[in-house]
Amino acid sequence: MFYICIPVHDEAPTIGLLLWRLRKVFQEFSREYEVLVYDDGSTDATSETLQPYTKVLPLTLLGGGERVGYARALDALLREASRRTRYPRRDAVITLQGDFTDQPEHLQELVKRFEGGADVVVAERPRNVAAPQPVRRLQRVAPWVLRPFASVPGVTDLFGALRLYRVSLFRDLLKEQPDVPLVLGSGWGANADLLVRVARVARRIEAIELAPRYDVRPRESRVRPMADAIDLFKFGRAARARWSPRSPA
Repeated sequence: MFYICIPVHDEAPTIGLLLWRLRKVFQEFSREYEVLVYDDGSTDATSETLQPYTKVLPLTLLGGGERVGYARALDALLREASRRTRYPRRDAVITLQGDFTDQPEHLQELVKRFEGGADVVVAERPRNVAAPQPVRRLQRVAPWVLRPFASVPGVTDLFGALRLYRVSLFRDLLKEQPDVPLVLGSGWGANADLLVRVARVARRIEAIELAPRYDVRPRESRVRPMADAIDLFKFGRAARARWSPRSPA
């Protein structure tokens, strides 16, 4: 089973078509899947857009109340997938954005790597991709900001949202610290935090370049390069102990 986890906030223009494209991908790819969407306090028509799809897709909606932020929304999705799974070693979570930046057609490549034995598959964004200026600026700065605090061998992009994780990894982390959030930080920091933590319990991590499509996203980027870089630095410094390797048993 593949659990497609999508946190959304004010994505009414894109989320419906994204779900339909996911359905088409899995019809062609022939794998069992469930879609979990967390509506993080949307103030537009996101909720109304999502409702009809619950009747035609294996879709479960979470959230829908006050805004909790990206990290808490993602944490809730991962915990729900971990709770639902019957075969945590055989099932996987795929995380992606609801704004068309991440392409549903790329999921097939992630799944193939997983079926080849990878515990984590990271979609890395090529440097030459046509990204909005705020994204390009933060891409240049972010690795240097976190380098003193965090790294994952074989991975150069800690910050993208499109990834696949074996569900048992979350089970392992929750067994260690059931009351501690799986994800902390905000925005790119949350994505880095999750990957670095999961890397502690993963045996095999693979990275593959998959270009996002910023040109088909209807809204402006929410990245604030300078403010986000400062937040990343502060978060990385505070999270060093959280990212420390596990002590040998």
